[in-house]
Amino acid sequence: MLPIRDHNPSGQTPYVTYVLMAMNIAIFLSYWPLFSDPRALNLFFYEWAMVPVLVSQEGTWHTMVSSMFLHGGFLHLAGNMLFLWIFGDNMEEEMGHLGYLLFYLASGLAAGLAHLAAAPMSQVPTVGASGAIAGVMGGYLLLFPKARVDILIFIIFIIRIITIPAWIMLVLWFTFQLFGGVGADPDTGGVAYWAHAGGFVAGIALSVPLFLRRGGPAFWNRTEGRPPHPEAKYRYARSNIPKVTRK
Repeated sequence: MLPIRDHNPSGQTPYVTYVLMAMNIAIFLSYWPLFSDPRALNLFFYEWAMVPVLVSQEGTWHTMVSSMFLHGGFLHLAGNMLFLWIFGDNMEEEMGHLGYLLFYLASGLAAGLAHLAAAPMSQVPTVGASGAIAGVMGGYLLLFPKARVDILIFIIFIIRIITIPAWIMLVLWFTFQLFGGVGADPDTGGVAYWAHAGGFVAGIALSVPLFLRRGGPAFWNRTEGRPPHPEAKYRYARSNIPKVTRK
């Protein structure tokens, strides 16, 4: 289940979202050559990624921020940037540029603290913007639960695009993180499920003051649970590629 777009693109230019995406991409490309040298890459990650045991034992707190702008590969980067592009613009429009930036960073820090609490002695470097982006998704769930999102469904050889309310996709995603966190050993690496879950919960909590200022449930009534501007109209066109028949 992969989201590919929402039906409510922002009514203004999401400068902070674009800058965050550009920073993540540029920083990744800056150390991309290190992937051909595992030893150099590991040294780089131990310096700038968040290693829980180093944070808890040596106080390398600066890595809580630097790790948010590092990624472990192209697919890792691409997936995170896709989620940020889909959900970030509406959150930035609602919070304002500076408020959204502070919200993003605070969500990322909360995600890092959740991972640190789950595995304080782990020696595995943790990288990725997904904790901060999980916060964006949590805030989106609170503010725009009924926004429509197109998702790509893979079921063996069946591939379909369907449109569902955002709350279904986001609640399912959060549930997967909880089950993943319960079933995984955070000390051995892999996906930082508790960082995702912690960032998501932090995003909801940090969005509550804004939600209440907008009127709480009355905000949902005014906007029907969607970003407060006209919905984009998408249509699917037939392909112009001719079919090749067999004689």
